[in-house]
Amino acid sequence: MAEEYGPSIFTDFPESTSSRLNTDVQANNNFHGSAGPGIKRRGQGHGSRSWIKIDEHGNSKVLELDKATVMRHCALPARDLRLLDPKFIYPSTILGREQAIVVNLEQIRCVITADEVILMNSLDACVLQYESELCKRLHTNKDQPGKSIAIYLSAPNLDGLPFEFRALELALELTCLSLDSQVKELELEVYPVLDELASSINTLNLERVRRLKGQLLALTQRVQKVCDEIEHLMDDDGDMAEMYLTEKKLRKEEYLNNDSYDQADMFGKIRGAARSAPVSPVSSTTGVQKLQRALSNLSSSKHGSVSASSNGQENIDQLEMLLEAYFVVIDSALNKLSSLKEYIDDTEDLINIKLGNVQNQLIQFELLLTAATFVATIFAMVTAVFGMNLKTTVFNDPDGFNWTLIITGSFCLVLYIAFMIYFKHKKLFPL
Repeated sequence: MAEEYGPSIFTDFPESTSSRLNTDVQANNNFHGSAGPGIKRRGQGHGSRSWIKIDEHGNSKVLELDKATVMRHCALPARDLRLLDPKFIYPSTILGREQAIVVNLEQIRCVITADEVILMNSLDACVLQYESELCKRLHTNKDQPGKSIAIYLSAPNLDGLPFEFRALELALELTCLSLDSQVKELELEVYPVLDELASSINTLNLERVRRLKGQLLALTQRVQKVCDEIEHLMDDDGDMAEMYLTEKKLRKEEYLNNDSYDQADMFGKIRGAARSAPVSPVSSTTGVQKLQRALSNLSSSKHGSVSASSNGQENIDQLEMLLEAYFVVIDSALNKLSSLKEYIDDTEDLINIKLGNVQNQLIQFELLLTAATFVATIFAMVTAVFGMNLKTTVFNDPDGFNWTLIITGSFCLVLYIAFMIYFKHKKLFPL
């Protein structure tokens, strides 16, 4: 009876593991192109897109894949892959997942794994530059020998970056350079227009400044989002640790190798113990239960030790220094945009001051004109009264009418001077 329990209980796990591994290998082979007709059928189906696959040796090829294939290969949910859809406009995002890094930086949309980059194919110059530059750098470094897990963990700050960080660094580099060049172009265009507007305020210059200000706000939002995304990653140690794909892959391979060796050794001991054990239903059942508990304790302790060592040996300094370097670059571009916006605001304030000054001058002129009109109205009223057919002794004297005009004019002049003195006293305008 012990011989019956042994094979029935302990041979199920290897079979399920081997079947699952065979399924993963078959799916992986389908993705990498060993099943050419399968890829063609997916490429011809609905929802397939053109992707560029770049391996760790710098070899690139174009594949027609649908979302389900990419999701299954990279173990990504649909919402993460939706960020790469060119039909929708999503802000810049960098997401670290269990087996991949999802990158959406301006025109660069890709999924980075531990040994390949799946890049969204496009005719954009930035995408083509990313492909060519990454292949060039990988071809340069492909002759370097790979690291073992012990060397990688003992010296994480070496100059050689893992594959995923080199791909991420190039994406950050091209994005920062693209945004910085756009900032410089905007500066060269904005400053002359603002200087011209400050010297000559007209509708054409105001329309040009309005258009450039809209471009400035849009570019500022894009740069601010990239800056916030990098800063968010730097502030979250867990997200940075999640992006060490090569380290996790090496740990997983080493753990699987050790676990398969320990299981084979344990199975051999179990079979030997089952053959030498006496045939007793009670004792055999008890022995099998003890062996099951021992095996479960072994696997749980093995998993706990691996996870503990993984948490204890996480070193995010390498990625943090990489992110800090590009954070300084993107923050500098953001400061340029802030300075440019302040210059536009200062120019607007200067224009408002000039317009206010012109308006004040018009008000002062209107005030002087109103005072003169009032004085002239008094003089006109006197002349109108004497112009009527009235019987008066003033006209009996030949010089009487002249004296009347002189006295009225003098009174109006004195009244106008009085108005000026009053305006000066009230500081309505400088005289």
